[in-house]
Amino acid sequence: MARTTPHDRPTTRTRAEGGPLYWAVATKLLDELRDGTFPPGERLPGERQLAAHFQVSRETVRQALEVLRRDGLVATDRRGSHAALTGPPVEAPFRLAFPVGARAGDPDARDRTAVVWETPPPEHAAALGLAPHRPTLMHRYRSTAADGTDLRTAVTSFSAVALAEVPELARYRYRADGSGGAQLHRAYDWMRRAGLTLHHRDSITRLADGSSVRVTRRVHDQYARPLEITDLLVDAGQDALVYEFTLPAAV
Repeated sequence: MARTTPHDRPTTRTRAEGGPLYWAVATKLLDELRDGTFPPGERLPGERQLAAHFQVSRETVRQALEVLRRDGLVATDRRGSHAALTGPPVEAPFRLAFPVGARAGDPDARDRTAVVWETPPPEHAAALGLAPHRPTLMHRYRSTAADGTDLRTAVTSFSAVALAEVPELARYRYRADGSGGAQLHRAYDWMRRAGLTLHHRDSITRLADGSSVRVTRRVHDQYARPLEITDLLVDAGQDALVYEFTLPAAV
């Protein structure tokens, strides 16, 4: 492995163009850390996945990670490597919660998330205009009570439009391995930053068992193109679904 000296290795302050390939990879990965694609504390994809993502060798990825590790931007522990820098602030005080029904900071509930690349349910494929059996990016959310009882579960499928126009979402394809801890809580912020105006419709249906409620959210953009669909199941006997609305000030 090529060794670098303190004078020739890139840092967050000195990244020369035309340098070693791992410099360029370190720079691109740093950009993804800063834009929130990999939130602080969240595990980064493995070397193999990063190598495929950047189309370089694993050795190049290993050197790029070492550059960021030396600058304190990536930390490595028994769980693997994860982003260590402070993430960007949430851009808007009012926004839709992703996924619908997610409750941050509930002391009595335990939330689990995962991102996968697989074929969505038929009704999701139809709503998003996807061909049958075509895989897409999906997000799974599960919230359980202290005794392990399911309170709410949500499954979200993203459209080809969302993946084509929102780079932060597209990058998750390379880390959609189903491992826990993947967060997409800024998905709607990323969509807005890509120039998309979000319109959503939530429908609430009581299921046949009488104790559960299904909430289906469909989000589309200003051109009526579907972006995502989420199905949320809530145990109405043990949990409450709370909606908050903010009315605009009178003008």
